[in-house]
Amino acid sequence: MPKYLTLTDYALITNSAPIKRQTHGWRAKCLQRLVRLDMPVPLTIALSFGVVREIATGAQMNLRHLLGHFPEGQLLSVRPSAELPQWGGPAAVLNIGMNDAMHEKLSASHGEDVATALYLRFVQSFAQHVARLDPDMFDVDVPTRAALDAALRAYEDEMEDPFPQSVAQQLADVLRSMARAWEGTSARLLRQAKGAPVDAGLGLVVQAMAGGMGVGYGTTDECGVGMIRFIDTTTGAPQVMGRFRPDRERQDDEVLFLTKDARGPSLEERSPDAFAQLLEYGANARKRLREEMEIEFTLEDGKLWILDAVTVPRSSRAAVRVVVDLANDGVILRDEALSRIAPKALGELLHRQVDTKARPTVLGRGIAASPGAAVGRLVFTSAAAQASAARDEPCILARRETTPEDIRGMHAASAVLTERGGMTSHAAVIGRGLGVPCVVGASQITIDARRKILRSNGHTLAEGDLITIDGTNGLALAGEVALLEPALDDRFTTLLDWADARRDIGIRANADTPADARIAREFRAQGIGLCRTEHMFFEEDRLTLMREMIFADTSEDRRDALDRLLPMQRADFIDLFEIMQGQPVCIRLFDPPLHEFLPHSREGMRFLADALDKPLSEITRRAEALAEFNPMLGMRGVRLGITIPEIYEMQARAIFEATIEVTRRGAPIVPEIMIPLVSAMREVELVKSRIDACAAQVRGRAGVDFDYKLGVMVETPRAALRADDIAQHAAFLSFGTNDLTQMTYGLSRDDAGRFMSDYVQQGVFAEDPFHTLDEDGVGELLRLGAARGRKSRDDLTLSICGEHGGSPEAIRFCRDLGFDYVSCSPFRVPVARLAAAQLVIAEQG
Repeated sequence: MPKYLTLTDYALITNSAPIKRQTHGWRAKCLQRLVRLDMPVPLTIALSFGVVREIATGAQMNLRHLLGHFPEGQLLSVRPSAELPQWGGPAAVLNIGMNDAMHEKLSASHGEDVATALYLRFVQSFAQHVARLDPDMFDVDVPTRAALDAALRAYEDEMEDPFPQSVAQQLADVLRSMARAWEGTSARLLRQAKGAPVDAGLGLVVQAMAGGMGVGYGTTDECGVGMIRFIDTTTGAPQVMGRFRPDRERQDDEVLFLTKDARGPSLEERSPDAFAQLLEYGANARKRLREEMEIEFTLEDGKLWILDAVTVPRSSRAAVRVVVDLANDGVILRDEALSRIAPKALGELLHRQVDTKARPTVLGRGIAASPGAAVGRLVFTSAAAQASAARDEPCILARRETTPEDIRGMHAASAVLTERGGMTSHAAVIGRGLGVPCVVGASQITIDARRKILRSNGHTLAEGDLITIDGTNGLALAGEVALLEPALDDRFTTLLDWADARRDIGIRANADTPADARIAREFRAQGIGLCRTEHMFFEEDRLTLMREMIFADTSEDRRDALDRLLPMQRADFIDLFEIMQGQPVCIRLFDPPLHEFLPHSREGMRFLADALDKPLSEITRRAEALAEFNPMLGMRGVRLGITIPEIYEMQARAIFEATIEVTRRGAPIVPEIMIPLVSAMREVELVKSRIDACAAQVRGRAGVDFDYKLGVMVETPRAALRADDIAQHAAFLSFGTNDLTQMTYGLSRDDAGRFMSDYVQQGVFAEDPFHTLDEDGVGELLRLGAARGRKSRDDLTLSICGEHGGSPEAIRFCRDLGFDYVSCSPFRVPVARLAAAQLVIAEQG
């Protein structure tokens, strides 16, 4: 026998009814709040999560008792009410109670056309959402009596039963269908993707259709259905927006403006009293509900009914303006304003974005590696990108994957697209550092650089064709798509000022060039936490000198080439120090393997042979000798510094001479020098002795004293495990989580994107460890390294400078471990500032 629910299994929404968002959902709770605000809300009954679950398993309600709360002949609607609106729910079903008898009644009072249109729409909705029939069978353009009769016959033919005439039966079928739809596999997976727990419940609200005759069907000009909001959803600026569809002369396609408008009639002119009431209700809702609300309403013979109110959907820039304005108006506290903005949303304000109103053609999807959007002409080589920039023509650089040789092209391009790669691939890391929109790992796209064509989803694009890159959402789009400009206004600045007043961990930026440093200053980073000096060597004049040094036969020849690089490096560091105006600058010594500075094509080899005046065979032979089976685990980092000490000596001298010069100009600075890829204490000892000797030399020649700090970049598991030994010779440890993750997992960060999505989908990894810090594995190394390092040296400075540094989750983890600061790409600094403040607010309750 079926289970019957009791009479107390639903709640009439009143001021004092026991309605909670956690038991009845957001819509039921919102309607109760509207009732408490004395808004004219139609009679509404709320069903709890528990009741809806019971209905899904076959339990039956005493619907006649429930229906007894409504007047006889009242049409009803049923709407979903999950705990949070973003979790969605089944489609609402309106005008429950329409049947042959109601059709006859409405035909007499409002005309057969009105009654027929209303009945037909209900049959269409019921067939599609409740009976689950093919909607194409009921698709009708003009609502005529013949169309209604045909729809009723089609329903009976398919269901082998007439269309239900009992209101109780219709309501029971609707409730059961919506309850079961929520429990379906597809719906469950969809809402889990939006953050809902596995056991998330659904409430339902049964509401009287305003006026008892459906949505906006009446006999005067003051009948209709509308929606009103009080801000611009893109900018957040105050503005009355929305729509009103009247039933004037039964023209269903007529829509009124809300406010007076020269283009046509408006609700403000036609129903000034109702319009004034709506403005009053909106202002009251903003003050009492502490939010900008979107109100759904109906007019029935001049009578205003409020059917629903939801938070206005808005862009990230609008969200920032709304919370700052609410806080400035005293509606909410500053801490609540900070808590309402997702840190990731701030990243969208720093760059141009694809206009949400655009409907572009998607060429392919990849990993959203660097946010922002750009339009440009397609190019396939770094040289073509630079040539395009020289002509002031925006371009999009498309590569199978980028290499250090592509850095100049990436500087010149408006955006970057790669077929391969992951969140910490070369293109992704450099793109974020430059603030260039970047989509990597777009496996649906095939890039043929030799033929200069791009193929995807049946489209073929050639060099010079227009393309749009949406780095925020990981999309490559065909043609030119409308973009929104960045939104770094006073509200943005105000919000981050409030965040700085609350956070308790330092935020630095990874900056490799003066341009990066200026962006870091603009976003108020508290210094540079990682300057990757190798990126300074890829300019044309420096690259030639680097290659001379690489091909030098003796130490003296190497020093000669490096001596010519010295003034260039010194100038770089002077620029960085002056831009940062006394804030700390952490400079990582040369890290990459030398082969990255060599050309890879035969044409490039020939050009290098001409530049160095050497035989092509010698160039080829030396390049082959430098080649390694696994260069990322070969002769790089501190290993280069020990075997070719002249490189680090030149860099140290440039740093110290720049320090003296900037200090003379009135901006004292204590540079931080970081040794990369350390595995053993002895490596630090050897490099430290040479750098100390270099410092003594510079002090002696200049007759000026200065101070500096020497530290280690912890990016090998052994360095983390032996942090107690290493810390004896280091003033700071900065964890480079890109390489540390790569070495802990034994994964190539450039190639993991090929299979990472499969691993995550099948539960091998909870998340991509290059995107989200692995707290159990890599995090355990951070935990051990921090504890052992501080045990050896209690004044040891700890930080993280990998790509995880701007992640809210990683910031929380580092803060819990007592780290002094995190460092991230310049364009992620605002994100990190907000995330750090939110951690303090959440901790203090």
